[in-house]
Amino acid sequence: MEITDNILHRPILGDKKLALLLDPEKANLDALPITEESHPDYIFVGGSTGGDTTDFVRALKSKITNYKSKIPIILFPGNSSQFTPEADGVLFLSLLSGNNPEYLINQQIKSARRIHESHIDFIPTAYILIDGGVETSTMRVTGTKPLDPTNIDTIVDTCIAAELMGKKAIYLEAGSGAIHPVSTDIIQAVRSHTSVTLIVGGGIRTPEAMNAAYAAGADIVVIGNHFESHPEDLQKFLTVKRSYSVSGPTGEAGLTAERSADERYMRIALSEAHKALSSNEIPIGCVIVSQNQIIGRGHNLTETLEDVTAHAEMQAITAATQTLGGKYLPDATLYVTVEPCPMCAGAIGWAQISRIVYGAPDPKRGYATYAPRVFHPKATVTAGVLEDECRALIQEFFKSKR
Repeated sequence: MEITDNILHRPILGDKKLALLLDPEKANLDALPITEESHPDYIFVGGSTGGDTTDFVRALKSKITNYKSKIPIILFPGNSSQFTPEADGVLFLSLLSGNNPEYLINQQIKSARRIHESHIDFIPTAYILIDGGVETSTMRVTGTKPLDPTNIDTIVDTCIAAELMGKKAIYLEAGSGAIHPVSTDIIQAVRSHTSVTLIVGGGIRTPEAMNAAYAAGADIVVIGNHFESHPEDLQKFLTVKRSYSVSGPTGEAGLTAERSADERYMRIALSEAHKALSSNEIPIGCVIVSQNQIIGRGHNLTETLEDVTAHAEMQAITAATQTLGGKYLPDATLYVTVEPCPMCAGAIGWAQISRIVYGAPDPKRGYATYAPRVFHPKATVTAGVLEDECRALIQEFFKSKR
């Protein structure tokens, strides 16, 4: 079994998704704020304390079964008893923000065989509770404390660990009824250091708050309680979501989505540049993306390896070809914080990379000055993404050397 394309794959080109969270114990399906024309991308079903999930999902499916557009129903279980094969998929959750083994692995073991034999889609998900200013049912049931929102390093480290453990999604949750949603600083920091689907929920009550979460890097925003009391607001939230939708390469929404994706991946390249800086290397970072997944990353290592060719792009290309098992990368986009030099541009051309995105120009040593036609003939170039941030990092490094 594997995650199929229609269930929670990382949205393409920065396209954003909205999930409606329904608690079987509380939700009133008769007042469900969706229609065939206006509906969320996903419906999450679950709660911390229970409810008859099977009957609820059956009733929900009967309401939306005739819709032309399928709305995937994804389980968001509080424990193993809430699993039902009636759903389209399940977030296979591990509560990584707590230290209770019951919710790290024991509940997963109890439900594993039934999920495996059901053949429904499963999404290995790190569930990370961030203090939203209220005691949540998750805290009471699991006996764990949320992570401190001011300790962003710990939150980021937890999310990096989740990705290293093989999680396909990270769910940052402020909790039901949260006073404070997950901050944009946290979302941005997590997005800069991870590449899996990023889900954010809890305390988001306005379209402006949802837009802020999207802009910071959230792929999917989850809203529950607000729509139960204000079903009329759904259309406002959908309007914000659609502004990020991909409508084609020349449409305004398509360009907005592409810029959002470019900025997100450039921030990950910047995080690679900071790794170089911490090793007293010239701070340049690079990531290579194919089919919305990072397949290679690297940063400058010329001093560390005593190798003048160990530029960030060269490291990332080597990593990407090893990931894919071939020397050509025709469907890939390369993101680098500074305009590639002629050597790196040559390697990019030989690798047949189809799109190059860079931050700050390099008028002294950049490829455009010496070899403007070095890339593959069909390759496209986008310059100036997060240019000010990329330039500032380089300038600060050389100032410190004077």
